[in-house]
Amino acid sequence: MKYIDERKIKDLLVHAAKTSRADVEAILERSRRLKGLSLEETAALLTVSDADLIAKIFAAAAWVKNEIYGSRVVLFAPLYTSNHCVNQCRYCAFQSGNRDIQRKALSRDEITREVAWLLKRGHKRLLIVAGEFDTREDLLVDSYVEAIETAYEVCVGPHRIRRININCAPLSVEGFQRLKKAGIGTYQVFQETYHEETYRSLHPGGPKSDPDNRLDAVDRAFSAGIDDVGIGVLYGLYDDRFETLALLEHIRHLEETFGIGPHTVSVPRIEPAAGVDDGFHQAHRVGDEEFKKTVAVLRLSIPYTGIILSTRETPELRNELFTLGVSQVSAESRTSPGGYSAPPEAEQSQFFVNDGRTLDEIISSLLDKKLLPSFCAACYRKERTGKVFMDLAKPGTIKGKCQMNALITLREYLDDFASPETRRRGYRLIEEARNSLDEESRRRLGLFFEGIEKGTRDEYV
Repeated sequence: MKYIDERKIKDLLVHAAKTSRADVEAILERSRRLKGLSLEETAALLTVSDADLIAKIFAAAAWVKNEIYGSRVVLFAPLYTSNHCVNQCRYCAFQSGNRDIQRKALSRDEITREVAWLLKRGHKRLLIVAGEFDTREDLLVDSYVEAIETAYEVCVGPHRIRRININCAPLSVEGFQRLKKAGIGTYQVFQETYHEETYRSLHPGGPKSDPDNRLDAVDRAFSAGIDDVGIGVLYGLYDDRFETLALLEHIRHLEETFGIGPHTVSVPRIEPAAGVDDGFHQAHRVGDEEFKKTVAVLRLSIPYTGIILSTRETPELRNELFTLGVSQVSAESRTSPGGYSAPPEAEQSQFFVNDGRTLDEIISSLLDKKLLPSFCAACYRKERTGKVFMDLAKPGTIKGKCQMNALITLREYLDDFASPETRRRGYRLIEEARNSLDEESRRRLGLFFEGIEKGTRDEYV
């Protein structure tokens, strides 16, 4: 598989197991310089088993996340538009041979209904997800663009979707250019596993059976002018430490080729799904403690990259991971087409969701930890993406903008959607955060809040 040196990664892990306690502590000290870590340093942290050192990894990850992004955590919802798929991924309920799920592709009216449901709950950011339902790229792109345009058109009172990202099939440069023109924020594509033998075994048929085409998709997206991309691993398909190092090798390739890496990295763990025999992945199951360490080490290795956590995880584990480096989370997710507005018995999910809390309940859990829920999409609309974003993130400039926009969007949510208790606690957190700002920032924030009180929505810096 291109860019991924499997022998090198395995040798690194063997050598890393011999790392001394003093060397680990030195690596953690270097991580606080916010320059990221080498593959060798990352491998050393991934092999740590001492509970005291793991606690230090967790503390360093929390510190780094706060230094880069502050206390804010961005919220979004996935919107599944189709579960038709020509691929034969053995771990996915959407695989073409699965007869246990009912196939569905949303019409324009159904997309409108789903988006309206989400808007009424307070959502502002969407991730469109669709199965690769055809081998003809023009039909795929037509479907994606129609879904994007339809979602952007939906309006509920003063509320609209502010940013749409998309997780879809790899495309040609021309196909990606059409997505960019349609107004997407981030293009996501997950390699699933970077171990070539495992990849080919788990993807026996369909366009996805070619691992290098999937790996090259991110290069093509960059070449098409999409400078915000998201990549990820489906943990549990192969050795998690190998996958993390391979992911970082992929990132290194992107940085060397295009000058920037991915805007986000997603860390889903494999979950059971209807019609799927999940026995094949038990050998590489990633336990909760190991998973927490993986997330924390990623935060230290790629400090400026957003880490996305899905509702595959339980509420209890997600609450812990909020403070270990995660910067974006899905909330109140449904993983089937029509899953929001349709009754539960009609749902045909890609995988089983373990965090079924409402958006309001998840916001409440963030407030419990003094974290700042955010629906901000300002960077996309201010063209603070790609290299521009990184140039702001590295000196810490983006942190102030993130906090200001998070406070504005949280105030909108509290005024328009929150339960009384969440509203009360949210106002208290806003006041505490506001008091920590300098005088000019407090003045500016006060002007935004005056506008919100008068009915203005969607203002940002």
